[in-house]
Amino acid sequence: MRKLTSGMHRFTEVYAVDEPGEGGACHEYVVLKGVSERVADVKFQKGPVKENDVNGCFIEDLLNIVVDRLEGFQSGDFPCRENALALTKIQEALHWLNHRTADRIEREVEGKNVK
Repeated sequence: MRKLTSGMHRFTEVYAVDEPGEGGACHEYVVLKGVSERVADVKFQKGPVKENDVNGCFIEDLLNIVVDRLEGFQSGDFPCRENALALTKIQEALHWLNHRTADRIEREVEGKNVK
């Protein structure tokens, strides 16, 4: 396992469980409280959907969850500028990922291991 060290991890630690696969990215992550108490597991899609069916979540899935959570905070009792800025950037990230997907659909390579 490889510990992720970017960002502040005050109460949890995040680890990549597997080695990078085809495409260069890891597919499984774990969030630990303390040394060994698992509080979350994240399994990403492994391989192209058209070749492997859906077998994990996508980056867009997690970003949509984070958008929903930040929107909830912003509509609650303690909205703040920092959350608003983070929300804008995450929505921008979703925009660019969706742009990439639209381009891949147009080129008929979406869901395939093709550039």
